Amino acid sequence: MRTIIWKELRERPTAMIASLLAIVLSVTALVAIRNVTIFSEKEVAGKLDKLGANVLILPKGVTLQDYYAADMHSETIPEEHVAELALSGLTGVEAISPKLCVPTIIDGRNVILTGILPQAEIQKMTSWQGGMLFKKHAGCKAKINVADTKADAPEALAERRALQELNENEVILGADYAAANSLAPGDSLELLGEQFSVLTTLPATGTVDDGRIFAHLHTVQRLTKSGEVVNIIEVVGCCEDVANGLVADMQTILPDTKIVTIANVVETQISINRMMTNLSYLFLAILVAIGGASMASASFANVIERRREIGTLMALGATPRFVTQLFLAKAVLLGLAGGISGYIVGSVLAVFLGPYFADVSVLPIPSLALLASGTAVLVTLVASYFPARQAANLDPCLCFKEV
Repeated sequence: MRTIIWKELRERPTAMIASLLAIVLSVTALVAIRNVTIFSEKEVAGKLDKLGANVLILPKGVTLQDYYAADMHSETIPEEHVAELALSGLTGVEAISPKLCVPTIIDGRNVILTGILPQAEIQKMTSWQGGMLFKKHAGCKAKINVADTKADAPEALAERRALQELNENEVILGADYAAANSLAPGDSLELLGEQFSVLTTLPATGTVDDGRIFAHLHTVQRLTKSGEVVNIIEVVGCCEDVANGLVADMQTILPDTKIVTIANVVETQISINRMMTNLSYLFLAILVAIGGASMASASFANVIERRREIGTLMALGATPRFVTQLFLAKAVLLGLAGGISGYIVGSVLAVFLGPYFADVSVLPIPSLALLASGTAVLVTLVASYFPARQAANLDPCLCFKEV
């Protein structure tokens, strides 16, 4: 069988090249677009993770002018909104970070004292009130959760704008304030008449956070006699859910607040990724349609062209099963060659064109080789099955009579 197949491919290369080219082009487009789409999604997720909160819940009358100074205003909202949001079980909320910002003077210096409620406190709140416990995030469409331990280390507050643990007698210092006062982790600091321990200092961010002192929200409320209020509730939400109605759900739960988001940026990137994903499915359909039609047409033509040879084989003792396997084995060979070639060409195109078309660095994805090869083989097998059955049902006597 192997000898017959190789002889057929050598002596009749035109049909083989046409079928192979259709498969290669379709697989190339599929692999290239999926490659760019996957890395584009990772790039968006990484940028949003570095940004931290992508949804801000503010008092009604506040206008957002600076993302990093969004809590620098005198208006407040009740802290109970945090519990309402945590217990609502909204899909796609990864972290909730309520803050209270109070400008004050310490040792003759103007300082922004910021109270922050650690994620562990919100966990206790939901557990005590019978709500859903936070779960490890497993991608979009997950319940409220807390990020991993490394992401919630105290130093990660500079990027995540949320942290896991903070005792009521501990403070976290911005880079500028710590440097100006020669303070390091473990040092003591007097704040509004009370002694606090410096938990850590944040890396420089180039924002107003560098000059802040972060303390437990309830401590700041008590020291400043502000009451159980916050200036802002920052939410880290799954980008896909933010773009698909999460903000509207929050607004329904907290109608007396103003909710702003970077959803316009998220929606733009999500729509691009969705378009590219749909294009990959389109090219998959093209692979099935054009590649399958081309393969079926070439196989039917091959059966007609080789009637005498098929009749000779069957007259010499070849069974219908052998003839069927002969055509299907050739189809598998072409499918594998087209799938692997298309994967290689598509990966190379994605690596070189990804930075230009999607502004992301792209690397080959080995798992796509299995997808490309498997799809190409499946298409060629299905396209060749009926021609193979037609060949297997030929009557050798009629084949010789036609000659």
